[in-house]
Amino acid sequence: MTVAINQAIQQKPLSFEDFIANYGDENRYELIDGEVFDLEPTGLHEEVAALITTKICVQIDSADLPWFVLQRGLLRPANIGMTAFRPDVAFIDRNELTKEPLWYDQSILTLGSSIKFVAEVVSSNWQNDYARKVEDYAVLGIPEYWIADYAGNGGIRYIGKPKQPTLSICTLVNGEYEIQQFRDNQTIVLLTFPELKLTAEQVLQAGKII
Repeated sequence: MTVAINQAIQQKPLSFEDFIANYGDENRYELIDGEVFDLEPTGLHEEVAALITTKICVQIDSADLPWFVLQRGLLRPANIGMTAFRPDVAFIDRNELTKEPLWYDQSILTLGSSIKFVAEVVSSNWQNDYARKVEDYAVLGIPEYWIADYAGNGGIRYIGKPKQPTLSICTLVNGEYEIQQFRDNQTIVLLTFPELKLTAEQVLQAGKII
């Protein structure tokens, strides 16, 4: 991808079709309101996402749920133009896929009902994770959303002062997220997987020696 292409994209909003043509094979980019965002998947970022995926997979297997991990797919909400989210971690309900108009030709989801759990690992584009996606994922009806801010990048209004690594767990209640925050060795309390025994530190320090 050349600098010239990146500069051209910044000059005008990018359509979903152009995003797919230019970035469809690149897992590190997503589209929000026509603007391309680099998800900045550093090594620590990937280790946090991998730990979340591993722990949830164990719960899914134990409960024998018809869910699977979304590997390379996009979430293109039907009610939001020029937007294609690429969650760091997402678990899909296989039983809902018959309702998805694009799934069998492309790895693209359009309905929130297909997604049972989603997590974002925070990078420098923290505003999208704490504000935009909290709103949009709730509207889509995704039952549980984790915001894993392992470096304490989020704004003070979201994680307080002094800023510190924080795991925010958003649980859907009457169409809106109720948010609980966990830090250090606090035990995570989950609605979707109440049997999961995990501390905030285990998630947020996944890429570091504790």
